[in-house]
Amino acid sequence: MYDNLKSLGISNPDDVDRYSLRQEANNDILKIYFRKDKGEFFAKSVKFKYPRQRKTIAADNAGQGYKEINEISPNLRYVIDELDKICQHEQVEVDLKRKILDDLRHLESVVANKISEIESDLEKLTSGR
Repeated sequence: MYDNLKSLGISNPDDVDRYSLRQEANNDILKIYFRKDKGEFFAKSVKFKYPRQRKTIAADNAGQGYKEINEISPNLRYVIDELDKICQHEQVEVDLKRKILDDLRHLESVVANKISEIESDLEKLTSGR
């Protein structure tokens, strides 16, 4: 699992916290950040440079002329897919935790309102006699 990341020398892909990708001239720069250890001010990171792949394609539908385009390297695409799996999985866990906490707060509110309603009904019963 995570063979592309391991081929980059990242032996513990689960330690990846986030990544950034930017384009510089004819290169894509991938920076991978790892979780900070306790007591560290800055997260460890590694940087990789991938040359952009050049392709020549037809300029229009009529077949007249060609133009050259640059696109992301296929190897980088595979690495990003693996990074997305790691980073999105963590985001899903954070979102799930937030949802559970929101549901819990809502339940607390519903229960508190119901208790107030029951106490009010009891008060009406006892004061009506």
